[in-house]
Amino acid sequence: MPMPPRPLVRIPSIKTVADFRQHTVTLGLELPCDDGILTAPDSPLAQPAPPVLINGKRLGNRWAVQPMEGWDGTTSGGVTDEVRRRWQRFGESGAKLVCGGEAIAVRPDGRANPNQLVLSAPNLPGFVELVRLVRRTHQERHGAVDDLVLGFQLTHSGRFCRPTDKRRMEPRVAYRHPLLDAKFGVTADTQVLADAELEPLVQAYATAADLAREAGADFVDLKHCHGYLLHEFLSAHTRPGPYGGAFENRTRLLREIVQAIRARGNPIDLAVRLSAFDFVPFRPDPASSQPGKPGPGIPDDFGACLPYRYGFGVNPENPLEPDLTEAHRFLGLCATLGVKLVNLTAGSPYYNPHIQRPAAYPPSDGYQPPEDPLVGVARQIHVVRQLKARAPAGLLVLGSAYSYLQEYLPQVAQAVVRQGWTDLVGIGRMILSYPGIVADTLRTGQLNPRLLCRTFSDCTTAPRGGLISGCYPLDDYYAARPEATELKRLKRGA
Repeated sequence: MPMPPRPLVRIPSIKTVADFRQHTVTLGLELPCDDGILTAPDSPLAQPAPPVLINGKRLGNRWAVQPMEGWDGTTSGGVTDEVRRRWQRFGESGAKLVCGGEAIAVRPDGRANPNQLVLSAPNLPGFVELVRLVRRTHQERHGAVDDLVLGFQLTHSGRFCRPTDKRRMEPRVAYRHPLLDAKFGVTADTQVLADAELEPLVQAYATAADLAREAGADFVDLKHCHGYLLHEFLSAHTRPGPYGGAFENRTRLLREIVQAIRARGNPIDLAVRLSAFDFVPFRPDPASSQPGKPGPGIPDDFGACLPYRYGFGVNPENPLEPDLTEAHRFLGLCATLGVKLVNLTAGSPYYNPHIQRPAAYPPSDGYQPPEDPLVGVARQIHVVRQLKARAPAGLLVLGSAYSYLQEYLPQVAQAVVRQGWTDLVGIGRMILSYPGIVADTLRTGQLNPRLLCRTFSDCTTAPRGGLISGCYPLDDYYAARPEATELKRLKRGA
């Protein structure tokens, strides 16, 4: 059971690097941080990535744009002006890796919302346009594009499917979960995908990979994170048959998808985004909650579920601790399958968001942080460090959870790359508010504090309320939209 958190010291109140370092010491964290922001060519973040070629290209720097889920496509999964604007900003950022762009469903029933992108033949022209837009914008702002790598993240949302109605769950799951089923509307065994239903799903991934290559993507990311379907199969210890139980069975879908892609003669490069560890679901502490103000997160009662066989990368005797044994093994499997890049993350935004994306302010359906968010940042950084230390040669490792660092993001990122804890540094929410952070870091070493993501979580609260995704507090484009008024109403009534 987590201890009650001490009063949160918010990052903007920490005025110097020395104060930041002292705060991490007070928290008992090892979190390296440089004295200042280094510019190109001296910055470790400006150096080319290790010589792993993706579609024949070596990444020109160590920055990556993380994939995020959009809620602003057409109802058929096509591209809109809002999607184009977001991807244009990816190109403006200066990051040399656009790691999936955003989560793209391989078929309509696998969407997490009715406006999520779907990679289908009718939608292909829009994806061609997105690839060209990113590359053209990047070339106009930053010159060379022969060291810019762009991929599509392919997904099926599984337990979190809402393909037809933003407010109605239509889950398809890998197995029955004693803690999550009630939260997400799983009430019958018929919602568990049968073995016979998986072959068409494998072919849907292969078809989407064909379309990605046709659109001009350099790679596809086979999404195994955040509780979505392929990630859930990694924890299918209790599922009978060829897709559950032993590690070889729980990773069978990944092997079959790769085999199907290659059987079609598609040489597109491959990546995987992996939640390297998970925890049990959390909920607001009812003893500390008030109307409109959730208390700090506490874990669901898992006493009746021990040993815990419902997670990946988690200690079965204490599912509040990572166990990286199978994560190491998974990276080895990825290497044997020819995967070039593993993008590491953790947990799920649906049931333990403080693990996945540390934040000072919870989304509307969340809880107050049960720990200083820097603890969550450090946890992910050190997990990436451990996995990178034993990663097979030829496998690039990308780390996550940096946005909460705010003013100190570049200094910490420089330090961990220099020390070899990760090959690449990914940023997600920060790109929504401040796409220029990469270019400003590398060119001038000066940040614009007005644009730094302060983890208000509005980019999550808005979609949870059925609104389009975007940074409402800091991006004037969204602040001026009528949805901003609706978002304020939603937050008042939360």
